[in-house]
Amino acid sequence: MRISARNQIKGTVLEVTKGATTSHVRVDIGGGQIVTSSITNEAVDDLALKAGGKCIVVVKASDVMIAVD
Repeated sequence: MRISARNQIKGTVLEVTKGATTSHVRVDIGGGQIVTSSITNEAVDDLALKAGGKCIVVVKASDVMIAVD
């Protein structure tokens, strides 16, 4: 796979929780860190995502915001 996004993190799928149209995919990226992604159920099926599978988390954002109370 070749992609222009530079923020690519290898990980292992911990859990896939399907909802009506969207799934939450929890990925262990090491060091006790978990990343959760919300993607369509169709994407989960197309990628054959399941617990224990290897994947790459790709982060692409135009803004990163921080807020405090």
